[in-house]
Amino acid sequence: MSDLSELNRGRLGFGLMRLPKDGSGKIDVEETASMAARFIERGFTYFDTAYVYQGSEEAFREAIGSRQPRDSYTLASKLSGWCLTDDFTPEKMFEEQLRRTGLDYFDFYLLHNTKSEQLHFYDKYDTWSFGMKLKKEGKIRHFGLSIHDTPEALDKLLTEHPEIEFVQLQINYLDWTSPKFQAGRLYETARKHGKPVIIMEPVKGGLLSNLNPEITEPFTGGSPASYALRFAAGLDGVFTVLSGMSTMEQMEDNLNTFSPLKKLSDAEMAEVQEAKKRIEDMQVIQCTSCRYCTEGCPKKIPIPDIFRMLNEESILLDKTRPQNEYRNMIADGKSGRASECLKCGKCENICPQKLPIRELLKTAEARLAYS
Repeated sequence: MSDLSELNRGRLGFGLMRLPKDGSGKIDVEETASMAARFIERGFTYFDTAYVYQGSEEAFREAIGSRQPRDSYTLASKLSGWCLTDDFTPEKMFEEQLRRTGLDYFDFYLLHNTKSEQLHFYDKYDTWSFGMKLKKEGKIRHFGLSIHDTPEALDKLLTEHPEIEFVQLQINYLDWTSPKFQAGRLYETARKHGKPVIIMEPVKGGLLSNLNPEITEPFTGGSPASYALRFAAGLDGVFTVLSGMSTMEQMEDNLNTFSPLKKLSDAEMAEVQEAKKRIEDMQVIQCTSCRYCTEGCPKKIPIPDIFRMLNEESILLDKTRPQNEYRNMIADGKSGRASECLKCGKCENICPQKLPIRELLKTAEARLAYS
């Protein structure tokens, strides 16, 4: 744990999956650079990307790697096993990632979402030995994995692969006792094996920071996002809490939360539990906007955007706002509507949240579409 801690100051990590976009929909490199500079200026160091985060590794090079001293930050990236083929080997993916980022080595390198359904990719190309080879050669400093699966699957992986140094898990207060996500049990499994934990989705793709005031009314000691981050960061053995910040406002709020970090008091923990109950009572769709589902959709349905609108329709008094947004999105002709779903199931197979996407799209069409 101390070895890893030396490579991250402040415990807050900057996740590079939801970077700010310009008017054309491309990553805004200059805004990203300003946010990253502010992050480093405030004493934080950890950045996180992955091979499949579209444009993210290149944006890191342009906004951070080419502007900041190498000893001022640490970078984690991930090998996305489902993209491997006999012609596109782990070696080729890694070399491409180095080219994209402009670096000679990664401080942290993870096998990306090693869930049971994708494990055969990692085993077929022996990515476990590959990771250790990279570490021996000095091309990575620490080797870990991320996973969206059951505690039993994680326990099996860590038993079979003790060489894994750390684990990245989805942990937030909404998922902590969820029978579907079992965040609490996953955390306990990692700690049983003595592995430091990196937390992803502490605000569940922004969901826990953009709730109806009726839900967040119990919070008396800070922003909704700060409560979610402090819940995650207050757990023992947590090395980094990642936040996918898209605006400078979000950045400043998060920096203030961690400067210094204060664990939730018993009274604040009770406030969190009350907010959690209110969310569950409203049955909000727990989509994190990772957008894995959109890449292979044959009808180009922007599933995360539609689910966000459906959530807003559920918790806002003014139902016309999300309905108008849905109508305008369809009208521009660039996106498929929810009713055009072919029910092929590709989206559900890759969804880390295990959402019943096809059924939810039917609900969305019924509630968002109007004449």
